[in-house]
Amino acid sequence: MSERLIYEEFVKKAIVSLRKEGYKGIHSVYSGFNSAFKKYFDGENPVEVTNKLAQEGKIIVRPVKGGVMLYLPDEAPALRTLADEALKKMGL
Repeated sequence: MSERLIYEEFVKKAIVSLRKEGYKGIHSVYSGFNSAFKKYFDGENPVEVTNKLAQEGKIIVRPVKGGVMLYLPDEAPALRTLADEALKKMGL
């Protein structure tokens, strides 16, 4: 049997393997990532681990409805604010 993956390897492999065609990231809940993480790491908390990896700059975590999106650092879309959206709609 092969060696078990460390957290960073598991998360990065999940992002690449579980994302749908045309998308750069995965939804932590709807992709099955959280459940798979808990099963692979015997019930450990994926939220704590992904937040720590994000703080270390190894992944990007963006809040979305129902959970978070997980991205590789060089593939995350630019973060747009509500102010940016409002100004764009106003043509400014």
